[in-house]
Amino acid sequence: MNIPEVAFQVLVRLPLKSLARFRSVCREWKLLIDSEFFRDYFISLNSSSVSWSIIQTRHHILSLDIVGHHGCKTWGLTRFPGSFVSFFAETTIRKLQVLACTDGLVLIYAEASDGTPMHYVGSPLFQEWFQIPFPPYIHLQDDVGLHDHKRFNDSGLVTKMQSGTVVSYKVVWLIAHAFAKVDFGIYSSDTGEWEIKKVTCLHSPFWFSHQKSIALNGILHWLCNFNTSFVAYDFYGDHDDDACDIIHFPDSGKDDELRCFRRTLSTSEGSIVYFNEFGENGNRILRVWRLVKYTDGPEAWQLFWEVSLVSLIDLGIYYFPVVMHPLNSEIIYLWSRNKTGMVLFNLRTHVFSLHKESEDETKCMDGCTLSFNRCSEYMESMYGYFFPSSYGGTNCLFASQYVLPRWLHRLPRPQPS
Repeated sequence: MNIPEVAFQVLVRLPLKSLARFRSVCREWKLLIDSEFFRDYFISLNSSSVSWSIIQTRHHILSLDIVGHHGCKTWGLTRFPGSFVSFFAETTIRKLQVLACTDGLVLIYAEASDGTPMHYVGSPLFQEWFQIPFPPYIHLQDDVGLHDHKRFNDSGLVTKMQSGTVVSYKVVWLIAHAFAKVDFGIYSSDTGEWEIKKVTCLHSPFWFSHQKSIALNGILHWLCNFNTSFVAYDFYGDHDDDACDIIHFPDSGKDDELRCFRRTLSTSEGSIVYFNEFGENGNRILRVWRLVKYTDGPEAWQLFWEVSLVSLIDLGIYYFPVVMHPLNSEIIYLWSRNKTGMVLFNLRTHVFSLHKESEDETKCMDGCTLSFNRCSEYMESMYGYFFPSSYGGTNCLFASQYVLPRWLHRLPRPQPS
């Protein structure tokens, strides 16, 4: 390729939205933009600036975002990521739900007007959608009954990444049984086929379908009605014993009466993160742990923040924690009910900013533009669930993150047989 250095330096600093168009200018530009060298150089320049959203976890239609981040350097989007999720089917749809979002891909459940169930995986930014074939071992009529089964869940989506791009995905269905067993139905984009995997899981009697999962590095993580631990399974890993991992929270068995909020999970900088606040000696201490090893013991967790947020309370800001920033583990998002706004708190510098839904879009700590989408309405509906003494005190996934990829990738599809 005979492309001047100045042209390379200009192209590599453009947002991905522009690069997607410039790939079609000429063959030389397409070859350059698709090259590993160009991709790696681009990612190195944009390591911490990616559009992302905080999404709700209740059953919902195509309104994904409650808080969106756009205007970031990597993509150059002018609106929040979830607004790009538009879906068109070849038949009339009477029901539509977003089940999962992982590495820029979205899993959708749809019902046709005659009740026929359908599942799609898609890349909203490229408007590519692929209908997942129905498992050959389940009749369509049985699927309606499965969705009413309290131990059935069809919201699992995991990916395999290579150099910042999605090269494979798996759709995961599960049925938890009463006797330490789980059946996973797994559809792979590599083979275009379903397989059944029977896995040992000691917590299966406590597993219920209303709980969403968090996907990270090909692993799904589920909260369950067993308060002190959660369940994880690696769908791209090798399993000697073919059993789910049961991981206890780092504060389980101690300080439970000091814990202020119900347990939940988040992700940040490529790790599963657990955070909670504890009332101690008249003070309130926020602790943040990072999962470093998939094992059941104290070595599983690393405590990497222990910070007092009493300064917020002194200013009359009352809050509950929502998520960590997915790309910057120094920043935590707190919802303030009395201020009706999102507090972004830097755990290292103790600097914070309050962003209100009633105000215009504002710049936030990562340089992106922050916008709201009925966030206060959702937070008000979920308010009681944040506290361990209410609604039975079981763990709950309150919110999750939809993070756009750092590089262009098309939707992986099965190779034609």
